[in-house]
Amino acid sequence: MAYRILVVEDDPEIRDGIGIYLKNQGYEVVKASNGQEGLDLLEREQPIHLVIADVMMPVMDGVTMVMKLRERYDLPVIILSAKSEDIDKITGLNIGADDYVTKPFVPMELVARVNSQLRRYARYLDHADHHSERIHTVGGLELNEETASLTVDGKPVRLTPLEMGILSLLIKNPGRVFSAAEIYERVWNEKAVTTDTIMVHIRNIREKIEIDPKNPQYLKVVWGVGYKIEGA
Repeated sequence: MAYRILVVEDDPEIRDGIGIYLKNQGYEVVKASNGQEGLDLLEREQPIHLVIADVMMPVMDGVTMVMKLRERYDLPVIILSAKSEDIDKITGLNIGADDYVTKPFVPMELVARVNSQLRRYARYLDHADHHSERIHTVGGLELNEETASLTVDGKPVRLTPLEMGILSLLIKNPGRVFSAAEIYERVWNEKAVTTDTIMVHIRNIREKIEIDPKNPQYLKVVWGVGYKIEGA
């Protein structure tokens, strides 16, 4: 079955153009013109495997849409925005987006980002379907690779696929320090050109697993070296 991609963009020319390029690559495309319509389609048109969402839209903007989407779905999200400032990129990643593309963009670059995210998502789903029981515990953290799930002190915590990949790498190697570049290359399976996104994802993970993210018990930084998981 072909992957289905939801494109949420209020500009019909951009929306239709993205749709044409994705269909040419063999993807099925569902289109919406604002965030609320996108959420409605996400509910009705399952399965959706990836979402491309513009930031600035009427009725409901992309930021609000992604925040609401993340309450229920783990699928990859790529944010589109006409703004290129770092703060906008960080905002997009903080709300749960997996990647960020600045307008104007080369269509094939967006397609390449889609391909990359779907490859990672497929591996994430494969972990969930794996039959051997693989549970890793550090303190109150328990990561089950069979179900791709995490509990903190017995309570389930929802992670995005990239957050799960980062935490899985660290929790399976407790005490070992990984540089940002090494984390990127192992989780993204790509050469690390920039590692800015690692810091954002680490911050998001801390918000979800730590009682006090500013004084973490588990996910710690070794200044000038990298990150590690330690038992509380």
